[in-house]
Amino acid sequence: MSLPLPPSPIKMNRSLEEFARVQSPRPETPEPDSRQGRRNPRAAGVQLLDDDGDISFQLEACLKQIFGKYCTPPPTILHNGVVVIHEGAYMSSEGLDAWATATNGQAFTDEAVEDIIESLDVTEDGCLTYKGFIQLYQSQTAVDEEETWKDLSAHGFDRTLKLVASRREDTDTDFSVPPTPNPEFEAEEAS
Repeated sequence: MSLPLPPSPIKMNRSLEEFARVQSPRPETPEPDSRQGRRNPRAAGVQLLDDDGDISFQLEACLKQIFGKYCTPPPTILHNGVVVIHEGAYMSSEGLDAWATATNGQAFTDEAVEDIIESLDVTEDGCLTYKGFIQLYQSQTAVDEEETWKDLSAHGFDRTLKLVASRREDTDTDFSVPPTPNPEFEAEEAS
């Protein structure tokens, strides 16, 4: 029994122009690893969760920047651009609405806010804490990593977790994401 042949021969040699069009990275956009509408969900070396299912160091650095835009009190930004969230920082209802709108285009419904208050770490007044914010993203990423990538993109991060200059909302603030954990920084942060 013979297998049917494809309707037309497969073109094995592409022109240089055709190859460049298909393969060209677009670093100026939030998804530089996109090719002809297909996404490569994992850029080389970038993980949102570690092997234990916890938020990766790189993702946490991005989340600190995002949380810092909407929290009270505002974070401290070190000379190297690293964001330090203050103990007890929280998102008020206004901050939560602003974050939801920046992320999803609209504020949360009352029902969604109730779910947040019931299932995540919040203050006595029902304001989302940094710990609750991390819990939210850890759960979301474990269930639907692509949704977390969309959220990061909405806040200006590309698929390598770098803040894309053209997408920055805060051009006066120079945030940076350290590529690897810095034990000296963690010691400073703990004190």
